[in-house]
Amino acid sequence: MEIKHSKRIQTSVLNGIEKKTLVWMAERMPRWVSSDMMTVIGVIGAFLCGLGFFLTNYSIYWLWLSCAGLVINWFGDSLDGTIARVRNQQRPLYGYYLDHNIDIVNEAFMFLGAGLSPLMNLSVSVMCYAVYLALTVYVSINAHLKAEFKLTYGKMGPTEFRAIIIIANILIMYIPALTSFSGSFTYFGKTIEYGILDAIGICILALLTIIYLISFIKDGLYFAKIDPLKKNEQKG
Repeated sequence: MEIKHSKRIQTSVLNGIEKKTLVWMAERMPRWVSSDMMTVIGVIGAFLCGLGFFLTNYSIYWLWLSCAGLVINWFGDSLDGTIARVRNQQRPLYGYYLDHNIDIVNEAFMFLGAGLSPLMNLSVSVMCYAVYLALTVYVSINAHLKAEFKLTYGKMGPTEFRAIIIIANILIMYIPALTSFSGSFTYFGKTIEYGILDAIGICILALLTIIYLISFIKDGLYFAKIDPLKKNEQKG
């Protein structure tokens, strides 16, 4: 029941208008459309996003499929919980369990698809996915220990990251210099080549890593303060 009372923290740039839009859409959804159905739609969107990235091995314009997948993923992933709240059909334990497990699957589709494309090195996409998983674990721990379910960091949330990727995809398709962009560096005697999505991925990786480390240290100090070492434990 701790999950039920966890406070959702959303302070992203688009949160205000997004929340109103989602409630408006949820109120007009046919009754036969369920939260679980929207979750499935979100998974389909994530798969299409990853597939679009992979198919750029054949044509760069498959990035349109990736963009469409991101929009479909947002539609399903954002509306599943909103529909439950609007209809007062919340299932906090089941919803929490399903949402977090599905999110991991969704991101795996996206990161793997990008890593198997000619635009991003697989090692970069895997590192981004690893940091994403670390943040997921961090959020889950705090949902129990602090009753806080934090969805945004530095005014950035899942919706903002989707928007950034969509914009990047469109620019890559129609600015040849970005498509052909490449560089390389030597790492322990091994030459690593990278493309435009690698550069974007490394920036996102650095940002997420900094956010994770700062949050981890800040909350670690907080928990150490409210849960100090007892005197008898200090002597022992």
